[in-house]
Amino acid sequence: MSDLHIALVAEGVTDLIIIEAALQAVLPADFVLTLLQPEPTRPEMGGGWGGVFKWCRDFESRGHPTLEADPTLGLFDLFIIHLDADVAHKAYTDCGASAVNAAMGLPALPCDLPCPPSVDTVKPLSDAMLAWLGISQPGQKTIFCIPSKASEAWLAAAILPDGHPLLNNLECNLRLEQDLSLLPKPLRVKKSKREYQVHALTISSQWAKVCNLCPQADVFQQALTQGHGV
Repeated sequence: MSDLHIALVAEGVTDLIIIEAALQAVLPADFVLTLLQPEPTRPEMGGGWGGVFKWCRDFESRGHPTLEADPTLGLFDLFIIHLDADVAHKAYTDCGASAVNAAMGLPALPCDLPCPPSVDTVKPLSDAMLAWLGISQPGQKTIFCIPSKASEAWLAAAILPDGHPLLNNLECNLRLEQDLSLLPKPLRVKKSKREYQVHALTISSQWAKVCNLCPQADVFQQALTQGHGV
């Protein structure tokens, strides 16, 4: 069997590491993961959630009804679009004047709702992503990956010991990245590609725990295993 070819649009490389570790835990077959965004050859797109927004608007401008219908993306078997749920607390003005102009007529940001439950905020953010892409629903091989409030929740769920205070209400913590960087040295994790890579295998091996503590991780797993040609 040939490898599964997966395209990823993400906020950044640390998100790539966490999502790739999740894929290693869930997918039964080997895969090749290609990062479409951020893309070093397109610096004008930038990184972070603004880069995801610009990538989606660029796709929308090409007029295809789904990612699967875009012939320039025909080599891929699966598409994952990542956005952290803390984006629901942001505004288009955070990404500059060009983003504000590109957002005309699109769902408003911020769009956050009380958390828990995390899904109440994830749903309007998912609807906004559809509008960014200019599609009515994801294609059969397209998955939205929306950790709440950020992919660091999946990291924390995997590496912190049972009963750790940061595991309480994990999906609703907007300060988690900072909180992880301030832990005592044995547990401390600062946001860098190098430090996140250290924990990739733990995320994979503890994936069941991650899904138990983070309902949005379980949503992602279910999307991977049901009805997406995987």
